Amino acid sequence: MSSESTRDRLPFEPGKRKKSAKKAADRATEQNQPSRPTAKAEATNNPPSKAIAKEDRAIPEVVSNRMIRRMAILCGIPSALGMATFIVSYWITINEIFELPNTAVVLVSLGFFGLGVLGLSYGVLSASWDPEISGSLVGWSEFTTNLGRMTQAWRTAKEKRQQN
Repeated sequence: MSSESTRDRLPFEPGKRKKSAKKAADRATEQNQPSRPTAKAEATNNPPSKAIAKEDRAIPEVVSNRMIRRMAILCGIPSALGMATFIVSYWITINEIFELPNTAVVLVSLGFFGLGVLGLSYGVLSASWDPEISGSLVGWSEFTTNLGRMTQAWRTAKEKRQQN
């Protein structure tokens, strides 16, 4: 995807991986240096513009709150309905409105809890990962973008594992 390489990466989005340890060890033996420099040596060798602080890799608070809000709604409502299924079925049974099979109660509640699990995943992926852009109400375009980023990261990780 050529558009992936031309766009700016988000602060917490993984970038290109460092060279493999084997290549670093080979390079170090050629230069007669230890294969793993100390943290102090790494800090002095890396220019400050390329050093990535831990807080730069973390998810920004605005994005995190956006994800939590979506997860609470998209998981909370189905989970509450899953629990309400037991209460409603108990009420129907004790008032003898009609005979309710146990499997129906279990399947309905299982369906609601399953929707809750899907809501967790969709809540994270449908939130805009850009701190400046709030995203849409439903979040379908953000979902497709973020799912594409995830699958691309999985593919590159798989290719790198196969190369090693």
